[in-house]
Amino acid sequence: MNEQTQVTVPAAKPAHLPDAAVVTEVTHWTDRLFSFKVERPRTLRFRSGEFVMIGLLKDDGKPLLRAYSIASPAWADELEFYSIKVQDGPLTSRLQHIQPGDEIILRPKPVGTLVHDALLPGKRVWFFATGTGFAPFASLLRDPETYEKFDQVIVTHTCREVAELEYGRRLIDSLRTDEMMQELLGEEHLAKLTYYPTTTREPSPKMGRITTLMQDGTVFRDLGLPGIDPATDRAMVCGSLAFNLDIKALMESYGLTEGANSEPAHYVVEKAFVG
Repeated sequence: MNEQTQVTVPAAKPAHLPDAAVVTEVTHWTDRLFSFKVERPRTLRFRSGEFVMIGLLKDDGKPLLRAYSIASPAWADELEFYSIKVQDGPLTSRLQHIQPGDEIILRPKPVGTLVHDALLPGKRVWFFATGTGFAPFASLLRDPETYEKFDQVIVTHTCREVAELEYGRRLIDSLRTDEMMQELLGEEHLAKLTYYPTTTREPSPKMGRITTLMQDGTVFRDLGLPGIDPATDRAMVCGSLAFNLDIKALMESYGLTEGANSEPAHYVVEKAFVG
């Protein structure tokens, strides 16, 4: 069941924690997923698709930190994050209860492999995501560079239930309807975007794991594409460890090679993310 609620605050109180960022907005999408925004440190610079370490102080005063992809684009005034809720998780069991005006720890040292610099030039880019692995693509999809570099942008998002797709669906819709986004990205660039959501448990218009739908050719038939070719296709991958490994094996079977910031190639995987 979708339990989306949103709380915002117009003004934040001064931060006092080391590397603190003040929460400005919290949205609960389901009983398992939430997103939140924090003030962006003035000195923070990052490339769309990168992640930072964020967290809270433990009872003993020591920081408890985890890697979180920045869901907002590099040009945004606030930083957005998209998270799961793990009831017995050391961090998310507490993080899910944050409210506007609260402070979190944010270490302003962005890193990551899901950046354009890690890919060779190509015709088409695929964003493969499961669950909250959509976060870095929420950043990249709002970055003009994504559309300047590629003729086609395909984002796939696989979740168990329809409500778990809502965050991504809302973002895709905003790209196509928000006047500011249309002006920033351009209608001709947004025409390059294809959104391909699937579910694995609850019935939806398209069901199945994206890996299965690629292996049996369903994705390519649906999109009118011959397949994935290292001469034209590039890919970014962010999801659970098992998903990352499965997509990696598929990419290798298509003849693509894995890239990095230091050695750009055909596809990249966000190894820091598991969720």
